[in-house]
Amino acid sequence: MTEQHPITPPPELVEQWREKWHAGLGPFAVYIATCAAKWGADVELEKCCEWLKLEGHEHEHAELREARRPKPQTLNSIALQMLSTIERDAPYLSEITDTIRKALEQHND
Repeated sequence: MTEQHPITPPPELVEQWREKWHAGLGPFAVYIATCAAKWGADVELEKCCEWLKLEGHEHEHAELREARRPKPQTLNSIALQMLSTIERDAPYLSEITDTIRKALEQHND
């Protein structure tokens, strides 16, 4: 039989959520439910990653975390994707798009 872990947020965390809500972050019930759902999902992900490590899957746990919590795209990467669409679909001079691409690639988000 596997050990059961309650997915109940600690009182201190609930108090943090309450304080943030008082700072003006949305309707209370929706805000708390969203925070609780995110917290529970994060706890479950960490438990899954711990289990994978214990089972000898050293690389898979990092891949699981990256797949389930991907980093948001940067503004530059979005702009470069849009520029690729412009280059493919629109009749702009390559000198213009090349200059824009070089500027985007040199700029750090």
